[in-house]
Amino acid sequence: MKAVRFHEHGGPEVLRYEDVPDPTPKATQVKLRVKGVALNHLDIWLRKGLPGVKVPLPKIGGCDIAGEVAAVGESCTRLKAGERIMVSPGWTCGQCAACLRGEDNLCRSYQIIGGYGMDGGCAEFVCVPEVNCIPIPERLDYPAAAAVPLTFLTAWNMLVRQARLKAGEDVLVMGAGSGVGTAAMQIAKLYGARVIAVASADDKLAKAADLGADAGINYAKQDLGQEIRRLTGKRGVDVVFEHVGGAAWEKLIPNIAPGGRLVTCGATAGYDAKVDIRYLFSKSIAVLGAFMGCKVDLLEVVRYMAEGKLRPVVDRTLPLSECARAHRLIEDRAQFGKIVLLP
Repeated sequence: MKAVRFHEHGGPEVLRYEDVPDPTPKATQVKLRVKGVALNHLDIWLRKGLPGVKVPLPKIGGCDIAGEVAAVGESCTRLKAGERIMVSPGWTCGQCAACLRGEDNLCRSYQIIGGYGMDGGCAEFVCVPEVNCIPIPERLDYPAAAAVPLTFLTAWNMLVRQARLKAGEDVLVMGAGSGVGTAAMQIAKLYGARVIAVASADDKLAKAADLGADAGINYAKQDLGQEIRRLTGKRGVDVVFEHVGGAAWEKLIPNIAPGGRLVTCGATAGYDAKVDIRYLFSKSIAVLGAFMGCKVDLLEVVRYMAEGKLRPVVDRTLPLSECARAHRLIEDRAQFGKIVLLP
């Protein structure tokens, strides 16, 4: 089969579109014919390499996968050939206390399919555990289905489980043009919140408005803190949805309302954030971290997808052979929503 692999860390040029052996499913696995694989910033970090994190090489990335069942392992009982499937990206032991209480994203054995351990979906075929396979709603095609799992699962965990979002609250969504940002805006509106989108370009803010954003801030032209105060009558926002990191925290923390929350899942602009802790205790502000989400929450997301109350946002599709180009587009922040590769 054809797949995209990297044999060393580096820039997009290390990605090779090449022939590799077809995978064979284990007893509890399903072999999928990949019909769409959406990229994430995790794919960029894997390719570049992170200090202290060992990635088995050569590596096939791709965490957000949709495809057709091609074969099933001998112990599989739920699925059959020909079914349309999206893949829940988190693999866990299924036996520890965290897994058994439904907080499987806290499992100490947690892996992301296509992440640092298991190979992913940037290939014509991939084998995944049957337990990770979710039927695709009829209203979604394969590229749309591939754009769902990681971003919507993460955004749901951040807003619903961690921040405990309530109707009527003001939510500031950083990086509104990203995959996770487009998911967050829709989930916040689903819960009856007022959404303030933050992006670096007016065209992205216009698209955010089409997704339901009530207001927008172009941080490349406007002062983030001043605009938050203006839009909230100097009160500040109740929830900051954050995955950027870096210097933004200095402007965000002072502009959170009393009792507000900042929830973060990433640091694409840098790991070091400066925080004046006086704001935290004087205004009872909570800073929350979120990593992926529980499988059961993805089932809830898919239910809303089936009802048309949430929808994946696909910026564009590209052939799998153009994976390097897709990486460059993501690094340049040239997309709104997800870029999906088609094997």
